[in-house]
Amino acid sequence: MKRRGRLPILVAARRLNRLSRLPIRFRLTGVFVLAMAVLLAGFGVIIHMGLRSALDESVNSSLQTRADLLIPLVEETDPHLLPMGGSGLAEEGESLAQVLDRNGRVLDATPQTGGLPLLTPAESAQASQGTLLVQHDAVPGLEGRYRFLATPVHSGENELVVVVGSSLDTRDEALSLLLIGLLIGCPAALVLASFLAYLLASSALRPVEAMRREAEAISAAEPGRRLPVPPTGDEVARLGATLNAMLARLENAFTRERDFVSDASHELRTPLTLLKAELDLALSRPRPPAELENALRSAAVESDRLSQLAEDLLLLARADEGRLSVPGVPLEVRDILISVRERFARRASEAGRLLKVAAPAGLKICADRTRLEQALSNLLENALRHGQGPIQLATIFDDEHLELHVLDRGSGFREDFLPRAFERFSRSDSSRAGGGTGLGLAIVRIIAEAHGGSAYAANREGGGADVWLSLPRRRP
Repeated sequence: MKRRGRLPILVAARRLNRLSRLPIRFRLTGVFVLAMAVLLAGFGVIIHMGLRSALDESVNSSLQTRADLLIPLVEETDPHLLPMGGSGLAEEGESLAQVLDRNGRVLDATPQTGGLPLLTPAESAQASQGTLLVQHDAVPGLEGRYRFLATPVHSGENELVVVVGSSLDTRDEALSLLLIGLLIGCPAALVLASFLAYLLASSALRPVEAMRREAEAISAAEPGRRLPVPPTGDEVARLGATLNAMLARLENAFTRERDFVSDASHELRTPLTLLKAELDLALSRPRPPAELENALRSAAVESDRLSQLAEDLLLLARADEGRLSVPGVPLEVRDILISVRERFARRASEAGRLLKVAAPAGLKICADRTRLEQALSNLLENALRHGQGPIQLATIFDDEHLELHVLDRGSGFREDFLPRAFERFSRSDSSRAGGGTGLGLAIVRIIAEAHGGSAYAANREGGGADVWLSLPRRRP
């Protein structure tokens, strides 16, 4: 039983699946045709019913008027003196009239009836009790359908029934003509509307098809190619504009990825080449221990550089994939700055540079200590490598935000380099550019954005650079 019950559902599902595979223009046309068919059918039924009701009302009104004219005549005449066809009942045309006694016997009638009663005995008995309206599809001696109005009349002491009738041929003919017109006109209107609906759907979807063909032809080998957008300003035009904006973003992302791979390959090639050269040189001939130790130390430096570059690339990849984890915990800002300063104290002392921390005690921020120290270390590394004079780790804060600044003296940044200072593998040609991979500031910006903040760079008045992180003090 369950199996039989599932069969109609499966059949309906298959049919719906087949319908869903039809082109959209056919589905839109089909829906429009169905709705138009229901609308035309309803319109036709309403028109037909309205006309039939109006014609019936006209026939009934005519019968009532005829009865109202005959009743006074019958009331004033002795029923025993009513001659068959000899009274005022006689009338040419399709109207019928009869006067019946209480037993249903015909006392007077129009000639067309041939003296036969127009009502059945049951109808006569019912009419003697009150006005009766009946319809006969067949009348003896007459053709066509008729409608009769029977009204009781008192003529002296006699109870009579006045019956008037009217042919329904004209009414039926009018309804038949209307029905034929509806049966011909509605399908014709439906076909015309369906054709127009198909043209409209095809016209509306033509820009979509043009965009589809263009999208099929677009490839990475043709940068800058875009979808055609119709000048209509409608939903299709907005869709095309949105898709073109998406293509621009994808193109930019592809360009960045390509440049990233190219730059990463270049950065990896340099230390690998130096590392291989040092090892080849050490193995080229027997060397004293001191020379071997120097070669190994140089190889270790290049290995550290490779390791750091790999870590930086991994961090960038995680950030691109949205997997850079920065859990927020309350941290003492001064402790973080002092920790970073201690990490670079020896290098600064060797370079004759002074490291200063300017942060109040008790200032806190909700952040990831490891990532925050990594970002500050990158800024301090750049200041030691490219700047001059003392280096200051300073803070600017309010109730909602905290800025961590690394300031130095020297030549600062080139003005044309500042807008792209935080781009990956971006290096200036000034004195601040030598020796790095171009990823330090990019990682600073990524860490700042992961904390809900941002990173900035500017030149100081009197020379030097100011690079800082702007972070919210409380993580949402």
